[in-house]
Amino acid sequence: MTARTWTIGQVARRFGLARSTLLHYDAIGLLVPSGRSAARYRLYSGRDLERLEKIRAYRSTGLALETIAELLRHEGEGLRPILEDRLFAIHQEIEQLRDQQRLILRLLQTDAQGLDAPLVDKALWVSMLRAAGLDEEGMRRWHRAFERQAPEAHEVFLVSLGIAADEIAAIRAWSSDPDPQTPD
Repeated sequence: MTARTWTIGQVARRFGLARSTLLHYDAIGLLVPSGRSAARYRLYSGRDLERLEKIRAYRSTGLALETIAELLRHEGEGLRPILEDRLFAIHQEIEQLRDQQRLILRLLQTDAQGLDAPLVDKALWVSMLRAAGLDEEGMRRWHRAFERQAPEAHEVFLVSLGIAADEIAAIRAWSSDPDPQTPD
């Protein structure tokens, strides 16, 4: 090949991949090198590297190699529905993980209650905030600051208090609103 090419080792180092990954991509037809050297070494072109960038981007979304191969075969024809399906699957996975998180927290709370170790629930937390001098507006400011600075931690904290998912969603929604109303 006359244009600039790279060996499998150079490509592996450049992209932080194992050589075996590139061999696998070649074996399944996902990334076939554009050429071979006189000694039959794989040689990758600039276009091959661009394809590898796409493969890595799609792979980082969690798409299966078979799906990526299909996307690349039909580039520009249907990327959106595949990515929307993946986004939906991720959403489902997150919901399953949240359910697991809630269950673990309930189990821990049950275990802690059996050991007479008190856990903080919503009622106790609200009473502690009130004892610290926070009124409704102060609590709203506290939630808004927590949501703004660490939204995921805010949600985990609310879950740890045993608050139901719909109430958590409402708290997070008004916490994100610059002019929130008290949640139901």
